[in-house]
Amino acid sequence: MSKQDSHFFNNFSLVLGILFAVTICLFAFARHVGAEHQGAQVTNDPRYLASVKERLQPVDRVAVAGQDNSALKIESVGPATAGPALPADGTAAYNMACTACHGSGIAGAPKVGDKAAWAPRVAQGKDTLYKHAIEGFNGKTGVMPAKGGQTAWPDDLVKQAVDHMLELNN
Repeated sequence: MSKQDSHFFNNFSLVLGILFAVTICLFAFARHVGAEHQGAQVTNDPRYLASVKERLQPVDRVAVAGQDNSALKIESVGPATAGPALPADGTAAYNMACTACHGSGIAGAPKVGDKAAWAPRVAQGKDTLYKHAIEGFNGKTGVMPAKGGQTAWPDDLVKQAVDHMLELNN
């Protein structure tokens, strides 16, 4: 290695060392200023104090047998959310749920308008169709979930949807 290369390497190392030291000093100075000035303002901010208080609240309270639990009361966790609105009639129910399977024949469901597929089912009578639609059906010809998967629907609405499908098949 030549004397020039050695001199360049020494100077370059010295400059890098100085830059590294300046960076460390600036970082330490910024930490010191932040701790002295900004820390006090943040810890006195009412929004910060409220958020800390909220996070420190116990998740729940437990009633213990044999102790006075009168201070515990049932509290609402949040606003009650309404479930999805019920369809107005059988036609709306059919459009909302039944077409998913009976429109394309999924899981062996007879397609609406296919009289040949509906004939053996209609021959069993409306009461059987209603029963399979409400309670569900798992047979060789296919699978029908209870109420078409809409378990919150009243039985009368499901019967109206069945009637609507039967009308579409005539």
